[in-house]
Amino acid sequence: MSRRALPYRVPSEKAIEAGPWALVTEDGEVELPKAVPDWDYQLDLHLVRTVRVDQSRARSEAGLPPESVLMLAAVWTATGSNLRGPAQRVRLTGEEVAEVCLDVRLRGAELGGLLLMDTALVLAERRDDAHPASPRRAGSVLWSDRVTLRLQGDAPQFPMAVIDFAKTSFPESAAWHLQISGALQDATMGSLLLLINEQNKVTAQAFENAGKPRSIDRVVLSAVYADVARTMLEHAMVNEEFADDVDFPEDSLGATLMSLFHRFFPGRTIEDVRLGMRRSPTHFASQLQAAVKIFEVQ
Repeated sequence: MSRRALPYRVPSEKAIEAGPWALVTEDGEVELPKAVPDWDYQLDLHLVRTVRVDQSRARSEAGLPPESVLMLAAVWTATGSNLRGPAQRVRLTGEEVAEVCLDVRLRGAELGGLLLMDTALVLAERRDDAHPASPRRAGSVLWSDRVTLRLQGDAPQFPMAVIDFAKTSFPESAAWHLQISGALQDATMGSLLLLINEQNKVTAQAFENAGKPRSIDRVVLSAVYADVARTMLEHAMVNEEFADDVDFPEDSLGATLMSLFHRFFPGRTIEDVRLGMRRSPTHFASQLQAAVKIFEVQ
């Protein structure tokens, strides 16, 4: 593992023994894969790993006094949502070998794209009495590693919320509404939000059962999926910035729309489809309905 050249002494790799991250599922723990192909924003993640820190050796090799307080911290970053936050922090004191079990639960609604899990051993408190070549500032990184997990799947890759439409400006009898905001360069996670009307019991129940859908749930989810795809592509088609020669940032709204376009209109150019939609919006809607394969329940 490569390490950054820091302007102070750090412990050797032998002072920290980091076990692999594991994904906790209904069937138990499994080794963390490189990607979760069936992930969607309704699926929270539960990750665990064990890290052993030889505290005495770590402080000695970093030139820190024996009473220095260390901290083992885990931080997550999601490229799809542009969100980042602390997962867990554990203060370490004493001279024995500390075995820390990191147990992290992440809300699916805050994730997307690449999930970066950073683990670091840091100096918890400032030490003015440390050796001149040793870390002094609180937060100085003594050791770190990063694991990447790609979150992907066929489900709509944006957050959803179940609300009462009667308390909003949306029609009370509408079953769902897709909100699209921001520029094409913005993160998908912050640009899309699928709202489900809790008063529409059939639709709300379908999303509640999305993990193990009944036949009626599959039909409802298919209808929502088709309508969301149509709304997204219509939004893309009326935006002149959405063009074949534009390279949008990864996990941006533009990249998501581009991926959706090529999935449903393979081998065709954006300009060709745009002209066809302008000539006959109804024919475009039928083409999209066919591409989505609405109601083809597996």
